[in-house]
Amino acid sequence: MTSNRRIWIDGRLVPWAEATVHVLSHSHQRGSLVFDYMGVYETPRGPAVFRLDDHVRRFLVSVELVGLPLRQDAAAIRAAIVEAVRANPGAKAVKASAYLASVEVDVVPVDDHVTLAIAAYDPLEDVLRPKGVASRGFAPLRIWIEKERRNRRPDILSPQAKVAANYASPMYAKWSAKRRGYDEVLLVDEQGFVAEGPTSNVFLVDRDGVLRTPPEETVLLGVTRRSILEIAQAEGRKVVEEKFRPEALFEAAEAFITGTTAGAWAIASVDDHPLPAAPGPVTKALGERFKRITSGADPAFERWLAYVQ
Repeated sequence: MTSNRRIWIDGRLVPWAEATVHVLSHSHQRGSLVFDYMGVYETPRGPAVFRLDDHVRRFLVSVELVGLPLRQDAAAIRAAIVEAVRANPGAKAVKASAYLASVEVDVVPVDDHVTLAIAAYDPLEDVLRPKGVASRGFAPLRIWIEKERRNRRPDILSPQAKVAANYASPMYAKWSAKRRGYDEVLLVDEQGFVAEGPTSNVFLVDRDGVLRTPPEETVLLGVTRRSILEIAQAEGRKVVEEKFRPEALFEAAEAFITGTTAGAWAIASVDDHPLPAAPGPVTKALGERFKRITSGADPAFERWLAYVQ
């Protein structure tokens, strides 16, 4: 499949194998690449990008937080994403990247041209297949809470910036957890409150049926997270955004993480403390509703789908 894929780069559709950047580029060496990742779903009306405008807004927030002088505005980025999806039939996801491709010596680039690249592809077929998804599907997760490294620190770089440099510490934490046999890791903030996963947000359902998740200002601006909150509120479920300690997860009736690829992914255990249900009824109901919405089968949330004609 990759031989037929084309990547949109600064207004041109470039063959997959030719979409390269120098090993000494600023973004490669300094971690200054900003990105966003969004799902593409098949519907009766054709492929649709889920919450495209929200993803573009989040992308531009990250660009601003990092200070990249990107020249394209929201309308241009949206048009590029639609063009990339149209040029790559069967794409399941889109990754938008803004990066400094020039070879630079200093931490501040001399050439400040920011390249915009849009890749529309199938992550499970066009690249190395993630071992967890390949072997286990979306079976309930064994979670480890990281004990040594804290979540992204706002006094260094906002945790809401989807910039490459922000993922080095979470990568190490998850790698260590997987080597110990866990599927995913959750990070805590400087005060020891649960924050998020490396690429996911976390929810719990307490014994009273209340859906709880850490507040948005302390975590990544998860588009799936926000979608689950809006779905739950539309269904009349009680939702609370507040800080909580890891012990709240040990005592939860059920818990799950959210992300572009998985939607709502059930948690089976946290630090080897098994949860009563995985998936529990709330996780299952929200996950199934999310799937109906992304497949174009839920008129109440059809506004979230950007159809590619």
